[in-house]
Amino acid sequence: MSQSAILLRCTDITRRWGGLVAVNRISIELERGTVHAVIGTNGAGKSTLINILSGEIDASDGRVELLGQDVTTWTQPRRARAGLGRSYQRNTIYPSFTVFENCRLSAQAMAQKPWAWWSNAQRCPVSTAAALDAAVRSGLVDLLERPAGLLSHGQKRQLEIAMCLATQPQVLLLDEPLAGMGAEETERMLALLEELKKDQAILLVEHDMDAVFRIAERITVMVNGSVLASGTPEAVRSNIDVQAAYLGGGH
Repeated sequence: MSQSAILLRCTDITRRWGGLVAVNRISIELERGTVHAVIGTNGAGKSTLINILSGEIDASDGRVELLGQDVTTWTQPRRARAGLGRSYQRNTIYPSFTVFENCRLSAQAMAQKPWAWWSNAQRCPVSTAAALDAAVRSGLVDLLERPAGLLSHGQKRQLEIAMCLATQPQVLLLDEPLAGMGAEETERMLALLEELKKDQAILLVEHDMDAVFRIAERITVMVNGSVLASGTPEAVRSNIDVQAAYLGGGH
């Protein structure tokens, strides 16, 4: 793996709350053009890890690098401006705004012009173009004028990813994007992720094991805040410790 292909790297990331070690010496590299899935039971530390990588909470120890820069002490907004986008387990859209307005607001956050207080933000060509491109890439171009609150569950998850894309990230951190989806919506989301990974590096936290083994090039299994196993889907699937702790006999 070339250094230039690694867009996000975390090394020995640890998070403690008092005597509780929620994340224990986790190291991961995200490469452009790939999906790296992080799996584990509830409480394994997956969401804590993604919150550390995004800058929402600080690491107790370890280092985070984004596009070759040490961003360990950077805030979430600064990491976002540097090329890091993320989605959440729960929808964080603006339901009364249209699909396009949701995307435009996200794009506008990346192209702030506080000195141009007299200008109409809705006519900003940069944020407008970024919003439209994000909607097209996310498969929502036919729903631009629909209020976000009227979208289906799957479309709302697509919109969350579109809002990430509007900030023009190079790394996407996706926290359970398939949660609550039916079979048809899952297929659409997996097709979207396959398309997106051509240009981005994607970290996927997900409980749908069938989907994970279909789309991920690499899988890290977490148990009690630590890495139990990490490798290709084939290596993880055949790992006896993983089978005993998480997968069972069905995969």
